[in-house]
Order: sequence, then structure tokens, then C-alpha cells
Amino acid sequence: MEHPNFTIPTSTEDLDQEVQELLLSLPREEGWFMSAKLCLYQGFWWPDNLLRNVICAQRHFQSHDQDIIILVSFPKCGTTWLKTLIFSIVNRSRYTSSNTPLLTTPPHKLVPFLELDVFDKKEPPVDLIGTTPSISPRLFSTHIPYSSLPESITKSNCRVVYICRNPFDVVVSWFHFATEGKPGKLDEEHFDSFFKRQVAVGPFWDHVLGYWKESLEKPHKTSFFMYEDLKGDIVFNLKRLAEFIGYPFSIEEEKRGVIQEIADLCSLKKLKDLEVNKSGSYLENYANNSFFRKGEVGDWANYLSSTVMQRLEKLMQEKLSGSGL
Repeated sequence: MEHPNFTIPTSTEDLDQEVQELLLSLPREEGWFMSAKLCLYQGFWWPDNLLRNVICAQRHFQSHDQDIIILVSFPKCGTTWLKTLIFSIVNRSRYTSSNTPLLTTPPHKLVPFLELDVFDKKEPPVDLIGTTPSISPRLFSTHIPYSSLPESITKSNCRVVYICRNPFDVVVSWFHFATEGKPGKLDEEHFDSFFKRQVAVGPFWDHVLGYWKESLEKPHKTSFFMYEDLKGDIVFNLKRLAEFIGYPFSIEEEKRGVIQEIADLCSLKKLKDLEVNKSGSYLENYANNSFFRKGEVGDWANYLSSTVMQRLEKLMQEKLSGSGL
């Protein structure tokens, strides 16, 4: 169910009222592993408590050519890891591995989410939405599907980095994140529900393909990375990432081992062992350490029978058929 663009409200109170009225007209479903209800907005399922922030971002965020917008297909696809990598690449001339803010500040504070951090305020922060930002480049992350991005992002020359992960591993990681060690068992039924029922920011396939197609049509603007490729050859892919965002490594830096140094600094083991990531919480509801679990490739094999695996692989092939992905 599609809805036309709305007029910009004169105040945040007007927007809140408008969103409440909109919610009454949208299809609703129970969330997958989450307590929030899901509503279908612009073709994707959103937790109803985030819809206001998404609409606010669409209307007010002003992108700039120097911005780098980091995007992820779904939660638990490597977003946190990618944030640390890009932050380190962009700021390597300012910080070393011994004084980087990553040692004292959680990644989500260094690279904020548009819909979770930046626009989760009564009034949008002027420096983040204005035409003359004091920080350049500005680093942001988001789970917003390509078709719902603020128009200023799609029409500017800012770079978009998308990270995708095997959806089987996404289910495993998301289950553990959502349950936070509480009683419960991940079984084949959970995999079925992920692929067949509504899930936050889904459908998964539409989200992935939206950015995949954009990366093929505009490779200078959108770059598509696979989590598994990053894990398999981190040095090669960090070089590729640095070149795309406009911060290529020099030959001298390569000789000095700067790329590997960043890879080591941002390794899951290193990040997981930092005191800043062991304690505290993000948005009050999520413990910082819940963002650093295993990060393994193929962990789903510990939860699926070969029969179900083959059935789900066939489904994945059908959904991605003809895309080249």
C-alpha cells in the first residue's frame, strides 16, 4: 500500500499527529522476535515506533557530496564492524591504534543511525541536517531501504556503502541478539518465519536487490560488499573500500602495514575485549556487548538439517534469480 508524499508539518507536534493518523491506515503485523508492531510503509515493514523518525529523516536530512552513508541490509549483517572499519580508514591521519576513539566510544556513537539516533529527537539537530555542516565527511548509518532514502541522498554525490550477509547467518545472529541469552531455542521454524513472514525492514530480498541494482547502475555512488568477502580477504576489501570512499591507501601505507593494522584494530576479538563494548548500553535497551557475538561465517549450519537447508537455498535462488547476485 503506497502513500503520497506529505506536506512538511510546521512543527514536530504536527508530524507526530500526522504519523499517528498514518499508522491507523497502514497494514499491521506482529514483529519477528521483537515486541514492536510492524507497519507496511512504502513497501517495507517498519517497527511502528520508528516510522516517525524515518519520515522525519526523509523530509529534513540534507546530504552533501562529501558525506559517506553506510547502509546495511538488515540488523546483524556486519553494520557495527563496518562502522569501525570506515571510521578508522577516514580518520587514520588523525588517530593511531593507541588513541583512536574506538577505544573509548561505542561504534554507534561515532557513526550514528539516521532513524535511530539523528532523528530520534524533538527537533532535528541543525548541524546534521543543515546545508553547512561543521564536520566533513559526515559518517552515518541506516537500515532504510533504497527506495525510501531521503531524496537528498539519492540525488547528491555522497557515497553509499552497502553490506550484505548470508540470510541464514542473519537469522542466527538476530535470534541471539533479540533473546539476549534468555531461554529459547533457535530451530527450523524460526528460519521459515524469517523468510515467509514480515520482518523489520523487510522483505529481505527487496532490500538487498534495491541496493544491488543501484550498485550496478551507479557504481561510482553505491558499492556493494559481502560480509563473507570481507571476512575472507580483509586486506583486499579494505583497499577496495578505501578507494571507493575517497581515502585510498598510499603505497607507503601499504608497505608500513597500515591496512592490516586497521584490520587488527577492528577485529571482532579486539572490539569485543574493549571495556567500552563490554559494559553500558545503546538506546538503553541493547547492551553494548550484544553487538559483538561470534561474527562467524556459516554458523547457521549448526541449526539446520540438510533437508531444510536445501529447501531454503532453493528459495534464495528463486528470489535472486536473474539478478546476478
